[in-house]
Amino acid sequence: MAGGSSTSSIVSQPGFASVVALARSPAALKAFRTAGLLAGLWFFLTFWHKKDPKKAKKLESKLVTDLSKVGRRVKQDEYGYDPDEYDVVIVGGGTGGCVLAARLSEDPTIRVLLLEAGRSNLDDPVALVPAVGTRTFRTPLDFNFWTEEQKNADGRKRYWPRAKILGGCTNTNANCYHFGAPSDYDEWAQLQKNQEGAEAWSYKEFLPYFGKFEKFTPSKDYPGVDASQRGSSGPVDIGYFGHLSHSPGAFIKACINAGIPHNPDVNTAQGTLGVTKLMTYIDSKGQRVTTETAYLTPTVLARPNLTVATKAYVTRVLFDTKDASKPRAVGVEFADSTGAKYQVKARKEVVVAAGAVSTPQILMLSGVGLAEHLSDFRIPVVADLPGVGSHLMDHLVVDWHFKDKSKTGINFLRAKNFSQKVQLTTALVQYKLTRKGPLTSNIAEVAAFVRADDPRVFPENKYSQTALPEDTSSGKNAPHLEIFGSPMIYEDFGFGWTPLESHFGLHTVLLRPKSTGQIRLRSTNPEDPPIIDPNYFTDPNDVKTLIRGARLVQDLVKVEPLASVVDHTGDGSPGTHHHLHTVTDKELEKLILERAETLYHPCCSARMAPLEDGGVVDPQLRVYGIPNLRIADASVFPTIISGHTAAPVIAIAEKAADLIKAAVKQT
Repeated sequence: MAGGSSTSSIVSQPGFASVVALARSPAALKAFRTAGLLAGLWFFLTFWHKKDPKKAKKLESKLVTDLSKVGRRVKQDEYGYDPDEYDVVIVGGGTGGCVLAARLSEDPTIRVLLLEAGRSNLDDPVALVPAVGTRTFRTPLDFNFWTEEQKNADGRKRYWPRAKILGGCTNTNANCYHFGAPSDYDEWAQLQKNQEGAEAWSYKEFLPYFGKFEKFTPSKDYPGVDASQRGSSGPVDIGYFGHLSHSPGAFIKACINAGIPHNPDVNTAQGTLGVTKLMTYIDSKGQRVTTETAYLTPTVLARPNLTVATKAYVTRVLFDTKDASKPRAVGVEFADSTGAKYQVKARKEVVVAAGAVSTPQILMLSGVGLAEHLSDFRIPVVADLPGVGSHLMDHLVVDWHFKDKSKTGINFLRAKNFSQKVQLTTALVQYKLTRKGPLTSNIAEVAAFVRADDPRVFPENKYSQTALPEDTSSGKNAPHLEIFGSPMIYEDFGFGWTPLESHFGLHTVLLRPKSTGQIRLRSTNPEDPPIIDPNYFTDPNDVKTLIRGARLVQDLVKVEPLASVVDHTGDGSPGTHHHLHTVTDKELEKLILERAETLYHPCCSARMAPLEDGGVVDPQLRVYGIPNLRIADASVFPTIISGHTAAPVIAIAEKAADLIKAAVKQT
């Protein structure tokens, strides 16, 4: 009775009817539906994305984070102790470092220490979702490097993402398995000028190292791939388990109709020219493959002769310089997150695999580099090698955006409105249940590799007004440009404008730049990022080549079936580039200089080349003058390849492991 009276009094309150009416309004119902969807999404993500404490604990048990168990603490003004010893110490647990650790520790007589500045990210359940690799950009899992202002590229600094995670940039890249043209590697061998071991870097001799790590799974959807030319028993899954969206599929057909031949496999001796669905580093479970997941398996981590230390920031390589003419690497100094320093002794070799930015920085901090530069910081010179940090090269990309009439784009990955949240939820559920769908997209799903002087692609009667750039390729069957297609668009690496409507992107990549830059020390503090100056567009040939690429893009979007995908309601809209055909080459040049960004492929900053040509390592990857110090990462590229850089880094590390095993047995 009392309850009924209470209810009656509430109902009779003035305005209650209007509240009920408001609650039943379309706007409120939509709000309730949105709230319900978001609650469901929160519930789904909470329980799916929740870190697994058992998995984290199991992982932590195999990785060493207490650095006192790895090395001896360095006390102020006291260096007279004997640090813990290893046969080989590897600096950097990135793309190449994980390979080295696994391969070297196959020999139980070689005691190996791997030092990684970051940590494993495998306790994060979304770490291996292919489409979200860039989630670590500008976070504590990223070194967050920036270049100097680029005076020839709109005066802007450029962001250079570099992963601070075991497995390095294989955690964050676009999963593209493409390692360039055969002639790229023949050029590497030629640049060694007949030094001992030079021929081992030719395509024919180096190719088996790619096959060694490959584990290719044939696909009935891509029958043109000859499985006999791919490795089948290596640790790294490659194949076609990634998603193919509508607009990239239309791009392939449009390229063929425009005269660009179809090439089912761009990683063979037949060459890389043509358009293709890119193979990816994605496994049958729809997961990203990193060098951590491929090489540092639980079985490998259980080896008693392998120690993997994380959150160990290397400060310098230690040398015995009693005989100044024959210095030897004898250990490594590193710090933990508090700044406390430790040292370990390397009985046989030290291998630096910290990447094209950090490797030259560590070398210079250790006294290996241009003597004049080192003296500016009062760093004792161990080896005067002007090539350290010099000849820096990178692939530049320019992104072109088009509105997508098919509404099949995946910009909903950065969900902003109700519709995109519904799409994202659907994709999440599909991925969780089937391990397929948009979340298995590698974003750069398809690519065309072309020569700027190919008359089939650039007929003279059509392109006579666009300047023909100088041929910078490694051979007549090697490309100057890559055009890749993506089912989404992004600005500023995903931190800028993101459209609400469906869009697709076409992206022009300068594969063989002429401009080179340098890495230099900013200070003697190892945690201060170095000075990174790639000197983008110092050579005018680079922008000429990209203008040619942009003209190809403007024509491809007019070719069916891609032409039917372009939604012309986006003509003139901010952020789209439907108007490329209306701008002059001069206007296009300005656009390119403004929009060009890194494709995350820095290399060549500690080159394998003769000493007189500015080389830092010989064909055995040994630093000149310090025979037991090697480098095994992208910094040793003699020159940049016309492909993606992850695969050759893995192959270099595979080869380096063989070289080191042989050398250790002889000492």
